[in-house]
Amino acid sequence: VASSADKTFSYIPDCSDLDIPEDADYVYICENNTIYGTKYKTLPNTKGHILVADVSSCFLSEPIDVSKYGVVYGGVQKNVGPAGVQIVIVREDLIADGPAFAQTPSMMNWKLQADNDSLYNTPPCYGIYICGKVFKWIKKMGGLEGMKAHNEKKAKILYDFLDSSKLFKGTVVPEDRSLMNVPFVTGNEDLDKKFVAEAKAAGFENLKGHRTVGGMRASIYNAMPIEGVEKLVAFMKKFEEENA
Repeated sequence: VASSADKTFSYIPDCSDLDIPEDADYVYICENNTIYGTKYKTLPNTKGHILVADVSSCFLSEPIDVSKYGVVYGGVQKNVGPAGVQIVIVREDLIADGPAFAQTPSMMNWKLQADNDSLYNTPPCYGIYICGKVFKWIKKMGGLEGMKAHNEKKAKILYDFLDSSKLFKGTVVPEDRSLMNVPFVTGNEDLDKKFVAEAKAAGFENLKGHRTVGGMRASIYNAMPIEGVEKLVAFMKKFEEENA
C-alpha cells in the first residue's frame, strides 16, 4: 500500500492516508530497514487496522509506545542478545479468540506460548540469560531515554560528517535516517571497494554495504560506543584527504 522504490528506498513514503483494503487483517511495517538505513519516525495511519511491526533492528534503541501496535516482535541479535531468541509483544485480545491455524508450529503459536509462560518448549536458557545482562546494562545507561540519547549522539557524529564531506554521501533523506544503520557511498564503485579494504586493514569490520545495494554501511547498534564512531569518522576524513 506504500513504497519508496521510485527512489531506491531512500525515504519513508507518506503513510498518513493509505489505501488499505477493507478486508485487510493488519498493516505490517519493518520499522527500521537495515539495508537502506531508513526508520519510521511517524507510524502509519492504519485506519483502525491492526499494526504489526518488526523491530528486530531498533528494539530497545529508544522508547516506543506499545499501545499503538497490535504486535511488536523481533529477533534479539541486533541490540539485546545472541541469535536464537525472539521477543514478541502481542495485544492480549489478538490471541484470546480461539486457537491458531492448525498448521502453525508450536514455536510460532503465540497463544500456546503465552498460555505456558513461554515454557512450552525448553527455552534457549543461555541466550535469555545474556538478554537479562543486556537489560541491566540498558538500565544503567539511563533506560530507553538514555539509550536514545546515546544513539542520537553517535548517529549525529557520523551524519554530520557525511553532510559536510566532499567525498562521502549518505543515501537517505535526513528526516528518515536510521539511528542504527548508516549507508553511504563515494559515487565510485572502485573507490568504495578501496575504502572497505583499507578500513578492514585498519580494524573496521563489516563496513561493506548489503550485497543488493553495494556501497558502505555502518551499523552502530546500542553496544557501539561513541568512541567507535569517532574513530570511524577520523578514518573517513583521512581517506577523503588521500583520495578526494
